[in-house]
Amino acid sequence: MPHGYTNATSTDGRRVVKRYLGPDAVERQSAETLALTHLAGRLPVPVLLDQTSGQIELGWIAGVPGQERLETVAEQVLYVVGETARRLLNLDFDTVRGLPRRPGGEVLVHGDFGPQNLLLDRDTGQLTAIVDWEFTHVGGRLTDIAWAEWILRTHHPHLVDALPSLFAGFQDRPGWAERQAAMLARCEELLDFVRRWPGGDETAVRQWQRRSAATAEFSD
Repeated sequence: MPHGYTNATSTDGRRVVKRYLGPDAVERQSAETLALTHLAGRLPVPVLLDQTSGQIELGWIAGVPGQERLETVAEQVLYVVGETARRLLNLDFDTVRGLPRRPGGEVLVHGDFGPQNLLLDRDTGQLTAIVDWEFTHVGGRLTDIAWAEWILRTHHPHLVDALPSLFAGFQDRPGWAERQAAMLARCEELLDFVRRWPGGDETAVRQWQRRSAATAEFSD
């Protein structure tokens, strides 16, 4: 998965080894293992094969990251992203006990949701897996759909005209003020995250400061 940056991953084509880097590594590993364990059979997620301190081993799943397909089939990808976000909203998450809960949290939130963390079948474009659950928590209803929109606006701004397909899959287009507020909240969380990175990373801090400022300037 070339779009991630908080961890180190490797694969031999049968297994994927993920090592947690940076702040809150223990908590992020715990959240991801809880999600993978309790969502197996309910959502298309990787099989958790093993875990040790600081890393997990997952079963390999065929598929192309949705972000890599955006440039050629943006509307198709975004529809699947929106459809998957709605599926998460409707999931009964009570069995996934022990997840962090944000104030007012009411739904299961992936936490880093968007085309970058969905694997799609290379031929049909259908969803094969939702990956990277380390930021999962119980939170707000718009957190995931707003972050998927943020990914598009930030990394693929020339494809913003395809956003109606995201909301068509989601079966709703929430108000702009709420969506932007959710994007800004997540930017601030990630700014705090990189500030707490052991040893400091001023380049990443400045990057997230710029991204937060740019997000505040977005318009619907």
